[in-house]
Amino acid sequence: MTQTPNFQRRSGFSFLLTDTGGQWLLGIILAAIIFVPVLNLYVPETSFFHVPTYMVSLLGKYLTFALLALSVDLIWGYCGILSLGHGAFFALGGYAMGMYMMRQIGDRGVYGNPNVPDFMVFLNWPELPWYWYGFDNFGFAMLMVIVVPGILAFVFGWFAFRSRVSGVYLSIITQALTYAMMLAFFRNDMGFGGNNGLTDFKDLLGFNLATDGMRITLFMLSGVAVALGYVLCRYIVSSKLGRVLVAIRDSESRTRFMGYRVEYYQLFVFTISAMLAGVAGALYVPQVGIINPSEFLPANSIEIVIWVAIGGRGSLYGAVLGGVLVNYAKSYLTGAFPEVWLYALGALFIFSTIFFPKGIVGSVTAFNVKHSVGGSIAGLLQRIVNRMRQNLKGA
Repeated sequence: MTQTPNFQRRSGFSFLLTDTGGQWLLGIILAAIIFVPVLNLYVPETSFFHVPTYMVSLLGKYLTFALLALSVDLIWGYCGILSLGHGAFFALGGYAMGMYMMRQIGDRGVYGNPNVPDFMVFLNWPELPWYWYGFDNFGFAMLMVIVVPGILAFVFGWFAFRSRVSGVYLSIITQALTYAMMLAFFRNDMGFGGNNGLTDFKDLLGFNLATDGMRITLFMLSGVAVALGYVLCRYIVSSKLGRVLVAIRDSESRTRFMGYRVEYYQLFVFTISAMLAGVAGALYVPQVGIINPSEFLPANSIEIVIWVAIGGRGSLYGAVLGGVLVNYAKSYLTGAFPEVWLYALGALFIFSTIFFPKGIVGSVTAFNVKHSVGGSIAGLLQRIVNRMRQNLKGA
């Protein structure tokens, strides 16, 4: 007899009380949300402690990448689904946000046409395509940020998981998906700006994107999104559902033999992961000012997997750490040594795979466990020796 997903778990959010790494992560995010705006707005620019506005935007971008890495770790680290196409869901969320901001430009564009974006005027489009309807409303656009990646993931997963496609074959199919979408979005007749994508954004909800206050607001929203995303993912993996996901990761065939409908669990977590990636993309676009088909590049999706692998697969906060650290290294190396960045990233991944196969967080955890176990054994041996001495004295 088959079983359907059971979402019961411990009451409340008691799982956070035993999640030391998560507590540290949430604490650091909270501190950043509080202190970075203060150091940007109220500390003089001549001070060593001043955080410039460009750094605020850079940190906000890192946080969106952290949320993206978190979405990949949820399916790869806990369910064993290695997706090489999550860049597609990220880009779709970004395009949904970009479409809203393009509609807000109105007659302030180069051609002054309030009805259609500049690139459509340039291409002689007489009217707005039907799939752009509704994107002048912020609520509708934010709904599409979640719904569009979710629907794509659900449809893709419905066919893939029910067909029992897994392992490297599933990874190849996900990469083919993002590659196909990249080719489609490069076409001018798709109505998404073609090669140039969507850009020249002016404001968001009536607030100028170029102001310090808006940059800080986007940074803070990115931090809140990462925190909420982490809590959601931890909630899932700490529940009975999460234990079934781990069982699927460790042995899919055995989990099926126990009576679980594995494809339902995979479909659920894959869809949730895609929605998180879409939110990350929506927060990313207003902070960088552009979204184009290059975000669909398969190489970008592979890079996300590298972030998770380096940070620590299957730990959640390790994925966040990897997303931030690797992208910080990328920003530094592309500026200081632009010609060696790709080699450095490859070398970092190889080094991590060989010497730290569990990633940064996994290796540190294993080191601590090893030493704590060693200490426990030493203490046990010492107690045995003391007991033997007492027995000898008593004799």
